[in-house]
Amino acid sequence: MLLHTLLIVLSSRCVSSRKSEPVLEEAAAGLFRGSDKYDFAVEVPAAGMECFWHFAHQSGSFYLTYMVQWVTGMANDHRLFVTVNSPQGVLMASKDQAVGQVDFETEVTGFYRICLGNHHNKFGGVRVFVNFGVIYDGAEESRRETEEGVKVLNSTLAGIEESVQKLQNQIFHMWRHYNFARMRKGKDHYLLLSNFNYVTWWSVTQSLVIVLSGYLQLLVLKRLFHTDSSRPQC
Repeated sequence: MLLHTLLIVLSSRCVSSRKSEPVLEEAAAGLFRGSDKYDFAVEVPAAGMECFWHFAHQSGSFYLTYMVQWVTGMANDHRLFVTVNSPQGVLMASKDQAVGQVDFETEVTGFYRICLGNHHNKFGGVRVFVNFGVIYDGAEESRRETEEGVKVLNSTLAGIEESVQKLQNQIFHMWRHYNFARMRKGKDHYLLLSNFNYVTWWSVTQSLVIVLSGYLQLLVLKRLFHTDSSRPQC
C-alpha cells in the first residue's frame, strides 16, 4: 500500500508530457471539439514516465487500453504503473499491470492527464501500445438541439438518427476490440522475434563450443602419441 501511494505521488511529477489538443481558454472550452480517440505506441525509458493530456467534454465515456509489448536493456518486469487524473488533479483510476483497461464517465470538461510510469525497471525501457479517447452518447446534444430548434424533425427522422447513433456506438466498440487484438498481435510478434534471436545466438554459441572442444581433444590425442626423435629407440 505504501509503494502504491508513493507511485501515485510520483505520477504528478512527469518526466515528459504531451497534449492531444491545443490549449484553450475557459470561455472557448465549451465550443471546442477535437479528435476523440488516439492509438499509438510509445517507449517509456528506464525509471521514467510519459504523460499525455486528452481533452474531454462533460457526460462522456473516457476509456484507456494499454499493453506492454516488449522490454529493452536489463528490464525484466512488464508491469506499468498507469494513472488518469481529472482536470482538477483528482485521481480517477490507477493500474499497475502489463495489460490494463480503464473506463469512467467524465464529470468535468477539460484536459484529463494520462501518465505511464516505468518505475519497476531501473535499467531498461518498455514499449507500450496505447489506445485512449472519449465516446459521447449524444443524448444531451440531441436534447439541446431539440430545445433550440430541431423540433421540425418528425418522428421518422428522429428514429433514423437514433438508429445511426446506436450503429456508430456499436462500430466504435468493435473498433476497440480490433485495436486490442492488434496489441496482442504486436506483442506476439516481438516475443517470436526475441525467441528467434535467442535460439540463433544459442545455436551459434553451441557450434563454436563443439568445434573448440573437438580441436582441443585433437591436440590432446596428438600429444599422447607424440615421440621424441632425440631419444634412442629399442
